[in-house]
Amino acid sequence: MRKIALIEDDADLYALVKYNLEKEGFAVVGGHTGRGVVEFCRRERPDLLLLDIMLPDSDGLDICKGIRQHPELAHIPVIFLTARASETDRIVGLELGANDYIVKPFFIRELIARIKIQFRGQASATRVLKAGKLELDRSSCEVRLNGAALTLTATEFRLLEFLMSRPGVVFSREQLLDAVWGHDRAVTDRTVDVYILRLRQKVEADPANPLIIRSVRGFGYSFNNSRAQLESEQQAAVAQ
Repeated sequence: MRKIALIEDDADLYALVKYNLEKEGFAVVGGHTGRGVVEFCRRERPDLLLLDIMLPDSDGLDICKGIRQHPELAHIPVIFLTARASETDRIVGLELGANDYIVKPFFIRELIARIKIQFRGQASATRVLKAGKLELDRSSCEVRLNGAALTLTATEFRLLEFLMSRPGVVFSREQLLDAVWGHDRAVTDRTVDVYILRLRQKVEADPANPLIIRSVRGFGYSFNNSRAQLESEQQAAVAQ
């Protein structure tokens, strides 16, 4: 399920947009103020940000700049929802890194269509995630290692997909729980360790000395793309 962060100070408009997005199958998180939005996005990991420009405590343009400058968030599509309708405002918003600029009032169906356009672009570009000989196909929900299909549970697949799509980023157990299991969960931090162990047993050449899914002491876990490539080369050498 795609997650959308909605930052809009008009409570009625917020409720209307949230209701319609959820009807379309999106998960919606957000709030009515701009304070702490960058950190909020770092924690929630939304797939797209809907952002008002004229917020009571912040400037949406500055928030967009902060998103684009953050290494973990720079890839997130940003769509401005704003009453600023001049050509100059549009140009400034797009030059600061927004993917789209929608002027209020707008039609909800048009907003949803524009959101789906952003996701279509993402899907076509990243349908298959690759790291060395490890491949994950989001469309067919299949994972292959050295060409052989792996048997993964749905949760294992979601966890591997989340890590593979963000190589090099260190995630805490709490962040992984929120991203993979969601907020409505009855699991603990220990659950993450159990699933990481299961994944390592399936994708690592030596699960006791993992090269692909690495532990960062005191922080959490990270997917190591370069080490995955190294491991695939080592496996190929052994096979020869």
